[in-house]
Amino acid sequence: MELLKIKPVFKEMVWGGNQMRTLFGFNIPSDHTGEAWVVSAHPNGDGMIENGEFEGQSLSSVYSTHRALFGSGSNLKFPLLIKIIDAKQDLSVQVHPDDAYAQKFENSYGKTESWYVLGCPQGTTMIIGHHLKTKEDYETSIKEGSLEPKLNKFEIKKGDFFYIPARTIHAIRSNSLIYEVQQNSDITYRIYDYNRKDDKGSLRQLHIEKALDVTQMPYVAYPTTPITTETPNLRLTKLVNEIYFSVTKAECNGSSEYVIEDEFLIIGCIDGEVEINGMTLRIGQHVIAPHSIRKLKISGQATLIFSAPKKILL
Repeated sequence: MELLKIKPVFKEMVWGGNQMRTLFGFNIPSDHTGEAWVVSAHPNGDGMIENGEFEGQSLSSVYSTHRALFGSGSNLKFPLLIKIIDAKQDLSVQVHPDDAYAQKFENSYGKTESWYVLGCPQGTTMIIGHHLKTKEDYETSIKEGSLEPKLNKFEIKKGDFFYIPARTIHAIRSNSLIYEVQQNSDITYRIYDYNRKDDKGSLRQLHIEKALDVTQMPYVAYPTTPITTETPNLRLTKLVNEIYFSVTKAECNGSSEYVIEDEFLIIGCIDGEVEINGMTLRIGQHVIAPHSIRKLKISGQATLIFSAPKKILL
């Protein structure tokens, strides 16, 4: 079985830019392209397989009809969604529900996610968490328009990584290029959107009541502790290993091997060019190593992101 190459799905956003084209060479629909869903089996953006016996089929259909390709994990739907996000402007201040709330009210997975900073100018900021103490403070701040100063804002730099459990207020800020690994969910509750209008001149929809229902109160930070190991020509940094997924940065410098212990592995190239099991992978390109592939033979100079799901029945 060979690696499965996935075709990205692009999303135009009022806050998007054109870095998908200039940095990754993607054929984007416009200069307001905010997201590339580089590995997705979600109905709002189902990626197509570009090679092999499943060429031209959607990832969701292959996952459902050839489940054994993805191991013995108990996920009923493809578990992860991988994005590249180009934020030319600020994204909305938002929060995502956990599994229990999303299943009850949205018929969906919840949305725990993680961000790896691919690039940003000096002084770029991000929001994760808040300084509110009670739900009443939260509701009052929203009604009075005084929420923004109470959010946890901080500067970021290229190479930073953040794990963001469901129920955490967050916002990507302008001039950020982000690699996102998340649960396979498209549920977002906007709390504040800078009174921004969509392409039809209407204010973008907010979801205040649902946001009040799901936001963690008070906020508790969730730090991660990266763990680095080295083998010949391969430096591995485990960025997070949590309930829904693990994320590992792999820095390749020559010929090396990597043994896959997960049910399957999503591989994304975020810098350089590399050959993996005979397939060339360039910056921005993504493949899935199905369960039958237990070893990767890697050659080249590149930085890769390995993302793997956990065995969770949802």
